[in-house]
This record gives sequence, C-alpha cells and structure tokens, in this order.
Amino acid sequence: MTAVDFNGRLDDDDFPAYTMGRAAEMLGTTQGFLRAIGEARLITPLRSAGGHRRYSRYQLRVAARARELVDQGTPIEAACRIVILEDQLEEAQRINAEYRRAAEAVNP
Repeated sequence: MTAVDFNGRLDDDDFPAYTMGRAAEMLGTTQGFLRAIGEARLITPLRSAGGHRRYSRYQLRVAARARELVDQGTPIEAACRIVILEDQLEEAQRINAEYRRAAEAVNP
C-alpha cells in the first residue's frame, strides 16, 4: 500500500486506518505494548509509505483482547498465544457451521 486511501474504506474492518499513536490511545495502552504484540506476531500492522505502523479495527479488537489478558496478569507471550488460539477456534467453528448448513441443504 503506497498511500492511504480512505475513500469508502472506513467501514472495512481490515483497512489500516489508525496510526500507532491513535491505536494506543484508543486501547488505553502504550505504543510499546503494540510493538510487543507485533514482535510476538499477534498482529502485523501495515506500513504507510513513510514506514509508519497502521492498524485496522480488527487488529485493535485483537490487541484489546490481549491487553485484557495482560491486565489480568497473563504474560504477554502467553496472552498472544491465547488470543491466536481463540481466533483459530472461532474460525474453525464458523467453517464447521458452513459445512453443516451445506450438508443440510443437500440432505434436508
């Protein structure tokens, strides 16, 4: 992405609309926390043309969940792993539901 194009994209959960500073402010955390969860590979922010990190709403939700766990005393690496596993489980459940619907449509 060479330049941020906001036209019609602000409703897109995956559009990297938020700077690191704004993302940290919205989450009530530090930029260091965002860097740490990036280093733990929980989220990978996109980079602007100038090399600045930019975050999507989806990434902010993921970061907020990690912050909840860290605030409860979970080490950051473990919190990131938990969030990754929660996300994988949610996706697997969504796929299973789709398969069930498809199977029911074929064999009512």
